[in-house]
Amino acid sequence: MDKSTPNSPNLNRRSIRLKGYDYVSEGCYFITLVTHNREPLFGEIVDAEMHLNKYGKIVEHEWLRSAEIRREIELDEFIIMPNHFHGIIHIVGTGDQPVAPTSAPVVPTNQPGPPAKSIGAFMAGFKSSVTKQINTLRNTPSEPVWQRNYYEHIISGDREYDQIANYIFNNPLNWNVDEENNSQKLS
Repeated sequence: MDKSTPNSPNLNRRSIRLKGYDYVSEGCYFITLVTHNREPLFGEIVDAEMHLNKYGKIVEHEWLRSAEIRREIELDEFIIMPNHFHGIIHIVGTGDQPVAPTSAPVVPTNQPGPPAKSIGAFMAGFKSSVTKQINTLRNTPSEPVWQRNYYEHIISGDREYDQIANYIFNNPLNWNVDEENNSQKLS
Protein backbone atom coordinates (compact mmCIF):
# COMPACT_ATOMS: atom_id res chain seq x y z
CA MET A 1 0.00 0.00 0.00
CA ASP A 2 1.31 3.48 -0.87
CA LYS A 3 2.43 5.40 2.23
CA SER A 4 0.61 8.50 1.08
CA THR A 5 -2.85 6.96 0.98
CA PRO A 6 -5.14 7.90 3.87
CA ASN A 7 -5.75 4.26 4.88
CA SER A 8 -2.05 3.43 5.10
CA PRO A 9 -1.09 2.10 8.56
CA ASN A 10 2.31 3.85 8.21
CA LEU A 11 0.79 7.30 7.75
CA ASN A 12 -0.30 7.67 11.37
CA ARG A 13 2.51 5.69 12.99
CA ARG A 14 3.74 7.59 16.06
CA SER A 15 7.37 7.39 17.10
CA ILE A 16 8.03 6.33 20.68
CA ARG A 17 11.50 7.88 20.63
CA LEU A 18 12.31 11.08 22.55
CA LYS A 19 11.96 13.94 20.09
CA GLY A 20 15.23 15.78 19.50
CA TYR A 21 17.36 13.20 21.32
CA ASP A 22 20.50 12.00 19.54
CA TYR A 23 20.50 8.22 19.95
CA VAL A 24 24.06 8.02 18.63
CA SER A 25 25.36 10.03 21.59
CA GLU A 26 27.05 8.64 24.66
CA GLY A 27 24.55 7.43 27.22
CA CYS A 28 23.14 4.59 29.25
CA TYR A 29 19.93 2.94 28.04
CA PHE A 30 17.46 0.41 29.43
CA ILE A 31 16.12 -1.75 26.60
CA THR A 32 13.12 -4.10 26.55
CA LEU A 33 12.22 -6.37 23.64
CA VAL A 34 9.06 -8.49 23.62
CA THR A 35 8.39 -11.55 21.49
CA HIS A 36 5.73 -11.55 18.80
CA ASN A 37 2.34 -12.20 20.43
CA ARG A 38 4.22 -12.53 23.73
CA GLU A 39 5.00 -16.13 22.82
CA PRO A 40 7.21 -17.80 25.46
CA LEU A 41 10.01 -18.71 23.04
CA PHE A 42 13.14 -18.51 25.15
CA GLY A 43 12.65 -20.98 27.98
CA GLU A 44 10.84 -21.14 31.29
CA ILE A 45 11.02 -19.92 34.86
CA VAL A 46 11.48 -22.76 37.35
CA ASP A 47 11.81 -21.96 41.06
CA ALA A 48 12.31 -18.25 40.26
CA GLU A 49 15.20 -19.03 37.93
CA MET A 50 15.26 -18.66 34.15
CA HIS A 51 16.17 -21.80 32.21
CA LEU A 52 17.06 -20.96 28.62
CA ASN A 53 16.09 -23.28 25.80
CA LYS A 54 17.94 -23.35 22.47
CA TYR A 55 16.21 -20.15 21.30
CA GLY A 56 17.02 -18.35 24.54
CA LYS A 57 20.65 -19.41 24.14
CA ILE A 58 20.66 -17.78 20.69
CA VAL A 59 19.44 -14.53 22.26
CA GLU A 60 22.15 -14.76 24.92
CA HIS A 61 24.89 -15.55 22.40
CA GLU A 62 23.91 -12.69 20.09
CA TRP A 63 23.63 -10.22 22.96
CA LEU A 64 27.11 -11.06 24.23
CA ARG A 65 28.52 -11.09 20.70
CA SER A 66 27.16 -7.59 20.13
CA ALA A 67 29.87 -5.98 22.25
CA GLU A 68 32.50 -7.84 20.26
CA ILE A 69 31.30 -6.58 16.90
CA ARG A 70 30.16 -3.07 17.91
CA ARG A 71 32.92 -1.15 19.62
CA GLU A 72 30.57 1.78 20.30
CA ILE A 73 28.59 -0.18 22.89
CA GLU A 74 29.25 -1.77 26.25
CA LEU A 75 26.82 -4.29 27.67
CA ASP A 76 25.69 -4.29 31.25
CA GLU A 77 23.01 -6.16 33.22
CA PHE A 78 20.55 -8.21 31.17
CA ILE A 79 17.97 -10.95 31.58
CA ILE A 80 16.28 -13.19 29.07
CA MET A 81 12.76 -14.08 30.14
CA PRO A 82 10.37 -16.58 28.50
CA ASN A 83 8.81 -13.93 26.25
CA HIS A 84 10.89 -10.79 26.65
CA PHE A 85 14.35 -9.43 27.19
CA HIS A 86 15.71 -6.60 29.35
CA GLY A 87 19.18 -5.14 29.07
CA ILE A 88 21.26 -2.11 29.88
CA ILE A 89 23.66 -0.84 27.26
CA HIS A 90 26.08 2.04 27.21
CA ILE A 91 26.94 3.91 24.06
CA VAL A 92 30.54 4.91 24.61
CA GLY A 93 32.24 7.80 22.88
CA THR A 94 34.96 7.61 20.37
CA GLY A 95 35.88 11.22 21.03
CA ASP A 96 33.88 12.60 18.12
CA GLN A 97 30.38 12.03 19.44
CA PRO A 98 28.42 14.72 21.30
CA VAL A 99 26.92 14.01 24.70
CA ALA A 100 23.13 13.75 24.38
CA PRO A 101 20.79 15.49 24.34
CA THR A 102 22.19 17.70 21.64
CA SER A 103 20.82 20.93 20.29
CA ALA A 104 22.30 20.25 16.88
CA PRO A 105 19.58 19.68 14.32
CA VAL A 106 19.10 16.14 13.12
CA VAL A 107 20.07 16.14 9.47
CA PRO A 108 17.98 13.77 7.38
CA THR A 109 19.88 11.40 5.15
CA ASN A 110 18.87 9.40 2.14
CA GLN A 111 19.80 6.23 4.00
CA PRO A 112 16.83 4.12 5.09
CA GLY A 113 16.65 2.95 8.67
CA PRO A 114 18.26 4.23 11.86
CA PRO A 115 21.59 6.10 11.88
CA ALA A 116 24.73 3.98 12.09
CA LYS A 117 26.04 3.31 15.61
CA SER A 118 22.71 4.32 17.16
CA ILE A 119 20.49 2.40 19.55
CA GLY A 120 18.09 1.84 16.64
CA ALA A 121 20.81 0.35 14.42
CA PHE A 122 21.98 -1.89 17.25
CA MET A 123 18.45 -3.11 17.99
CA ALA A 124 17.71 -3.72 14.29
CA GLY A 125 20.87 -5.80 13.87
CA PHE A 126 20.36 -7.74 17.10
CA LYS A 127 16.70 -8.53 16.41
CA SER A 128 17.45 -9.49 12.80
CA SER A 129 20.28 -11.86 13.72
CA VAL A 130 18.25 -13.58 16.46
CA THR A 131 15.21 -13.87 14.19
CA LYS A 132 17.20 -15.38 11.32
CA GLN A 133 18.82 -18.01 13.55
CA ILE A 134 15.62 -18.97 15.36
CA ASN A 135 13.69 -19.20 12.10
CA THR A 136 16.39 -21.41 10.61
CA LEU A 137 16.07 -23.80 13.57
CA ARG A 138 12.26 -23.74 13.48
CA ASN A 139 12.16 -23.97 9.69
CA THR A 140 9.83 -20.95 9.70
CA PRO A 141 11.30 -18.47 7.19
CA SER A 142 10.03 -14.90 7.55
CA GLU A 143 8.01 -15.59 10.72
CA PRO A 144 8.29 -12.76 13.26
CA VAL A 145 10.10 -13.48 16.50
CA TRP A 146 9.85 -10.00 18.02
CA GLN A 147 7.21 -7.32 18.25
CA ARG A 148 7.76 -4.57 15.70
CA ASN A 149 9.43 -2.08 18.02
CA TYR A 150 11.27 -2.03 21.32
CA TYR A 151 11.11 0.00 24.51
CA GLU A 152 14.06 2.14 25.47
CA HIS A 153 14.60 4.42 28.44
CA ILE A 154 17.49 6.85 28.85
CA ILE A 155 19.00 6.21 32.29
CA SER A 156 19.61 9.56 33.92
CA GLY A 157 21.80 8.79 36.92
CA ASP A 158 23.27 6.32 39.39
CA ARG A 159 20.12 5.99 41.49
CA GLU A 160 17.97 5.23 38.46
CA TYR A 161 20.63 2.84 37.15
CA ASP A 162 20.60 0.94 40.47
CA GLN A 163 16.79 0.68 40.41
CA ILE A 164 16.77 -0.66 36.85
CA ALA A 165 19.65 -3.08 37.45
CA ASN A 166 17.81 -4.38 40.53
CA TYR A 167 14.61 -4.76 38.48
CA ILE A 168 16.49 -6.79 35.85
CA PHE A 169 18.17 -8.98 38.45
CA ASN A 170 14.87 -9.69 40.23
CA ASN A 171 12.77 -10.20 37.11
CA PRO A 172 12.71 -14.04 37.37
CA LEU A 173 11.73 -13.78 41.06
CA ASN A 174 8.75 -11.62 40.08
CA TRP A 175 7.64 -13.65 37.06
CA ASN A 176 4.41 -14.79 38.72
CA VAL A 177 3.23 -11.13 38.86
CA ASP A 178 4.97 -9.86 35.69
CA GLU A 179 2.63 -8.16 33.21
CA GLU A 180 4.45 -9.97 30.38
CA ASN A 181 3.60 -13.37 31.90
CA ASN A 182 0.74 -14.68 29.77
CA SER A 183 0.26 -17.76 31.96
CA GLN A 184 -0.82 -15.63 34.92
CA LYS A 185 -3.59 -14.11 32.78
CA LEU A 186 -5.03 -17.54 32.03
CA SER A 187 -5.59 -18.48 35.66
